[in-house]
Amino acid sequence: MAEAVVDTPPDADKPVAPGSAEASVEASPAAEAKAPVAAEEAAEPAPLAPVIVVKKIIDDGHAGAHGGAWKIALADMMTAMMAFFLLMWLLGATNEAQRKSIADYFKPTSHSNVTMGQLAGSNGILGGRSIIDPDGFPFSAKQTAAMERVTPRSEGGPTENDPSPNSSERANPDQVSEAEKKEIIEAADKAAFDKLEKEVSERLEKSPNLENLKEQVKFVREKDGLRIEIIEKADFAMFALGTTRLLPRAQALLNEVAKSLGTMPNKLALRGHTDSVAFSNTDNRNNWSLSAERAEATRTLVEKNGVKSTRFARIEGVADTAPYNPSDPLDPRNRRISITVLYRDH
Repeated sequence: MAEAVVDTPPDADKPVAPGSAEASVEASPAAEAKAPVAAEEAAEPAPLAPVIVVKKIIDDGHAGAHGGAWKIALADMMTAMMAFFLLMWLLGATNEAQRKSIADYFKPTSHSNVTMGQLAGSNGILGGRSIIDPDGFPFSAKQTAAMERVTPRSEGGPTENDPSPNSSERANPDQVSEAEKKEIIEAADKAAFDKLEKEVSERLEKSPNLENLKEQVKFVREKDGLRIEIIEKADFAMFALGTTRLLPRAQALLNEVAKSLGTMPNKLALRGHTDSVAFSNTDNRNNWSLSAERAEATRTLVEKNGVKSTRFARIEGVADTAPYNPSDPLDPRNRRISITVLYRDH
């Protein structure tokens, strides 16, 4: 029977020292396996440092105050306030007639193609048309004053109901008779007299110092025009006794009347009246000279209040020849000043 023989190396059962050559030989395969890993780790680059991004959030509510938008808003507000205070000053520094004149100056004329509702801003923001638009200019072929009432019906060109400008059917202002012109002017004057009478009465009613004197101002229509009589009474004298010196209340009263007269183009006639009390002096003065001098003193005051000197047609004194109360020559009401607004055709 054959025996199996195992050939065992002589040193197979001999322990191997850790630091021996055999141990080095046996460990070399593991070392070789770990060597590439170490090389790869050494070849990898070092990680980059983290990038820190700081984002600043702006608070619109707070940082907006450091901008310039508020300056524009403040400038707009200050401009509006200045315009408002300027308007208030103008309203307080002008009378009713002056304010009407200013309003009429900015009002489009009847000869303009742009109506009042189409002006700039009248239809909202940036709405309307400019006041310097060519269509807003007055037509060159227009008339004024008394003849404006007989202007042709249309100046924009021929229409179905309006013949051409060269047609003989159109009204010719030169063909209006003198009587018709006079009638037109007289009608305009009468309307102006009504307005003047109302305006003077309103001025006296609004003045606390003159309200009780409104009964001393009388309006009389006569053939020459509208006569305004300022009459004295027992407790109201216009002039100091026997002189031409106007007293303060009389000056205030004449000032209000003169302000209304200043807006009219009509000529004026002033007349002074006295009562029948005779002068007791030795310098040859009399009621004739006194009445004329008082009329001149009135003219001077009226002229200082805006009535041009060229508008005075007559300055006269009639003494006691035209008394207010014929039955009593000594009645204080006979002492008065008459201012007549004359018709323009007289």
